[in-house]
Amino acid sequence: MSELTHISSSGEARMVDVSEKDVTSRTAIAEGHVVMLRETLELVKSGNAKKGDVLGTARIAGIMASKKTHELIPMCHPLLISKVQVDLDIDEALPGIRVRALCKVAGQTGVEMEALTAVTVACLTIYDMVKAVDRFMRIEGIGLVEKLGGKSGHWKRDE
Repeated sequence: MSELTHISSSGEARMVDVSEKDVTSRTAIAEGHVVMLRETLELVKSGNAKKGDVLGTARIAGIMASKKTHELIPMCHPLLISKVQVDLDIDEALPGIRVRALCKVAGQTGVEMEALTAVTVACLTIYDMVKAVDRFMRIEGIGLVEKLGGKSGHWKRDE
């Protein structure tokens, strides 16, 4: 394992100094999913959830959350994100909804945390909007899928 960059030699938390790093194009993709009862999935698909458009609201929540990551995660740098895309797909086999987020930036540090935050908040929003009809839902599988750019280059999770 590599050295933890957010911990000083004396064990104190710190924000990493990225001022000497080159500005490069960086992309991160994260995913996760919400498992629910088939009846709940049908309610989401029909657009008749009591709180409104579940998928549309979750998409907007994920986008908004990615832009606020530095306000939520103490050691994250504020980034001028150039693209956030949150895709939500119905998966009958789960049954549930698969969430995938892509974030892009031209910057001195990566956007992994922003992509992960987008997925997490989108999943939480789905849960919140239909929890009244399904307390058995589970949020699962949140993780980084791929990252491109920066010093470490291209990384992709092996399935």
